[in-house]
Amino acid sequence: MRTSARSARDTVRDLLRAWKLPGDTCCDAVLLVSELTTNAVLHTGSGHVLCGLTLTGDGRRLRIELHDEDSTPVRLPERLAGPGDESGRGLLLVQQLAESWGSARSARAEGKVVWAELPAHSGRRP
Repeated sequence: MRTSARSARDTVRDLLRAWKLPGDTCCDAVLLVSELTTNAVLHTGSGHVLCGLTLTGDGRRLRIELHDEDSTPVRLPERLAGPGDESGRGLLLVQQLAESWGSARSARAEGKVVWAELPAHSGRRP
């Protein structure tokens, strides 16, 4: 799992730098990809996950997609993670960082896609 998340983070970071997106957008996107990848590996039993990034034609929005092999809908946890809990915050982070997010049946895998969208250029400084 660490290798999968690390590989996804590194690949996304390199791609977003090549696209010349601001540092804060890159950091948020890398964290979202890491959380979504970790969730897919830990909670779906998927042996294969596919990550996709799309920059809208006008360059204003970045869409992150994580396709897995499990069709179970994604839900926020029923209880918040406590101070001593080592997990349970991933989707809460996604909800806080993304302008919008959700899940749907995947057209690219046998399961679902979990997606999140960010402004490509936020008002924060890199």
